[in-house]
Amino acid sequence: MTVVAVPGSKSITNRALFLAAAAEGTTTLRRPLLSDDTEAFAEGLLALGYDIERGPEEWRITGRPAGPGAAEADVYCRDGATVARFMPALAAAGHGRFRFDASPQMRRRPVAPLTEALRTLGVDIAHEEAEGHLPLTVVADGIKGGELDLDASLSSQFLTALLLTGPLTAEGLRIRVTRLVSAPYVEITLAMMRRFGVEAVRDGDILAVPPGGYRATAYGIEPDASTASYFFAAAALTGREITVPGLGTDALQGDLRFVDVLERMGARVEIGAGATTVRGTGRLSGVTANMRDISDTMPTLAAIAPFADGPVRIEDVYNTRVKECDRLEACAENLRRQGIRVETGHDWIEIHPGVPAPTEIACHGDHRIAMSFAVAGLRIAGGVTFDEPGCVKKTFPGFHEAFGELRAGWGL
Repeated sequence: MTVVAVPGSKSITNRALFLAAAAEGTTTLRRPLLSDDTEAFAEGLLALGYDIERGPEEWRITGRPAGPGAAEADVYCRDGATVARFMPALAAAGHGRFRFDASPQMRRRPVAPLTEALRTLGVDIAHEEAEGHLPLTVVADGIKGGELDLDASLSSQFLTALLLTGPLTAEGLRIRVTRLVSAPYVEITLAMMRRFGVEAVRDGDILAVPPGGYRATAYGIEPDASTASYFFAAAALTGREITVPGLGTDALQGDLRFVDVLERMGARVEIGAGATTVRGTGRLSGVTANMRDISDTMPTLAAIAPFADGPVRIEDVYNTRVKECDRLEACAENLRRQGIRVETGHDWIEIHPGVPAPTEIACHGDHRIAMSFAVAGLRIAGGVTFDEPGCVKKTFPGFHEAFGELRAGWGL
């Protein structure tokens, strides 16, 4: 059995940074993820005037319930969607003039559902170039609160940004949500808000968030379940066994449900109180999987799909087309370059069995494309190479080294 220490969750780290910045008192974050996205969030908070002390294992954040300490700031969000979507909402609850820009990749990704919602609440927001995209400027004077409707079909992050901001408004928020994708990420948000002292109330498709603010706390960051999917898939693909400590029955992250898909394909899975183990059986069966709620693991499944004994069809994943790249088409492109038969539709991809040829993977600047196809490389004679191997720094800077150790340890 191989035990893998997976780095902390990006989703949880950046939510915790928002909550800590908004809370009364000083929060200690234990085992935060150290990556490009979390560094971008921390640097953004510093630019806004928040106090952060960063050590190798703990970060301490002194909250400012009244909002940013700076009267004006220019925040660069890098490639980070959580940075670009959460931080303008945090700034809007304060007072001042705050500009947000990002990399060309992040500039292409939408923020319109968030900015339209904030405008509904009376926030002054101006997009400098393309409407609904960064760069944008927030002229903040607090948020009164109230009711609004939100279409969450492109990303659950827009809903999370509003939920996190709700306790900072004068009257709270009442949000009617339609077409929600990646619902487990919203459950992460609600659970973390409770840890910081706020209980949102759900009534069907309506979420009500009370005013009153957050309380600082000590908070441990669990391992990243999306990152763990690469190691779980590696075990299923090669007939080995991998255990990831820190992801068990009490895990917050819905992406741990990826192991359910692997189990349906023939792997043996054990989810215990403090760890999850996947053991490959030497066989992968074809499967049809709806991955609407775990769409960040769609590329992981797509990359190993040719090794199944029947077609693998992944459905209800339109939102993967508006991630760091069009992930659905990026997976199809790379699989076809490997000689694999693939069909795609508006929100689905179907991959047929085959023997992938060694090739250079086109990453499209997307960490998940690179890491997913690295898994498939474990079973490809000659392996795979990457046109942008460094893109993994977004969530796991040491990924290639960790995977290299895994390959060597297994003698592959």
